[in-house]
Amino acid sequence: MSGVPVIRLDDVSKRFVVRKDKSLKERIVNAARGRMHAERFEALKHISLEIESGSTIGLIGPNGSGKSTLLKTIGGIIQPSEGTVERRGRMAALLELGAGFHPDLTGRENVYLNASILGLSEKQTDRYFDAIVDFSGIEPFIDQQVKFYSSGMYVRLAFAVAVHVDPDILLVDEVLAVGDEAFQEKCLDRIRLFQEEGRTIVLVTHTLSQITDLCTRGVVLSRGSMVFDGPPIEAVDVLRGGFRSQKEYEAARRAQVEVAREAQPAARVEIEAVRVIDAQGHVVNEVSIGDDVAIEVDLTAIDAVEDWRLGVSIANGFGQTAFFTTTERLGLEMSSLEGPARIRFDMPSLALGGGSYTASVSLERRSGGELARLQDAVTFQVTSDGRSVGPTHTELRASIIDL
Repeated sequence: MSGVPVIRLDDVSKRFVVRKDKSLKERIVNAARGRMHAERFEALKHISLEIESGSTIGLIGPNGSGKSTLLKTIGGIIQPSEGTVERRGRMAALLELGAGFHPDLTGRENVYLNASILGLSEKQTDRYFDAIVDFSGIEPFIDQQVKFYSSGMYVRLAFAVAVHVDPDILLVDEVLAVGDEAFQEKCLDRIRLFQEEGRTIVLVTHTLSQITDLCTRGVVLSRGSMVFDGPPIEAVDVLRGGFRSQKEYEAARRAQVEVAREAQPAARVEIEAVRVIDAQGHVVNEVSIGDDVAIEVDLTAIDAVEDWRLGVSIANGFGQTAFFTTTERLGLEMSSLEGPARIRFDMPSLALGGGSYTASVSLERRSGGELARLQDAVTFQVTSDGRSVGPTHTELRASIIDL
């Protein structure tokens, strides 16, 4: 069924009425002049979009661009003012914190209520119940009223229900940002499993690394309009570059490629190996905070390259960049790169926090144009002393100040 459209939006617009009246009394007093105290806000403007089975679509854009409104329109929670929305298959949605939960019911009761809303019978929910509770990790609180749950517990239970009702389509808003690090990783693992199973996912997030790592396609919204629909890396470039439309972006990109093509002929360069080195020069895959560490990159330039720089980025387990640098930024410039070469990036007194990291490297011309890239070239672990958590480390101490 891959490649078959499961969601189709045709010229969809959504308008809301924003009233200037500040109270019910003002509305009653000004009832005859109600139109004078109301404005129409166009949240979505003529959106046409087809989403194929098995794809993962990332919706991105600045705050107020219409991402959540579009996701709710796809889910049928909001009806469009104009246009049509067609859907095929069972849909599960995580659109906002606690949506679909009744605060006065227990977690157990809300599992059955939410599952029934999503189309499961009581017998089917019985079958999935233990797995739902185990995935959520809130078994000790499952018989408490959810109004006493923390925001993280809400998300844990809601996500657990959504992924166990066997959906064909999963809609996810920015709710996963509420969960803790371990649960976010569990959710991302489940999303990757859904991708392997050929399910369709529509994701709204401000974490752009999730767009490039998870999505097969990126859609950029701005002020209710769709300004780009294409490869996720290019979608992120559009958002960061502030282009007003896809045509503007594509024209700029064509011009950039043409300039680079005219300036320099293509050069053949291969990244042979990337490794993490300790202070003794040994290849390692585990280091400690504060160690002297280096990343070595072996290159072979089959064709001579006169105008180049090498970049290295290190990302944590969520794909978030911990740092990025280049030989140019560090003041290392060589007039020519030809034949085999070894470039070393030293990181004395490593200041990364504990956790798993991956290093990626890329070679490009300083005038523009990538020559070679090795994504996630090497993975290594940083062990922590337990004094702090997070992606960075600094020497910490606490003291009591007499007042």
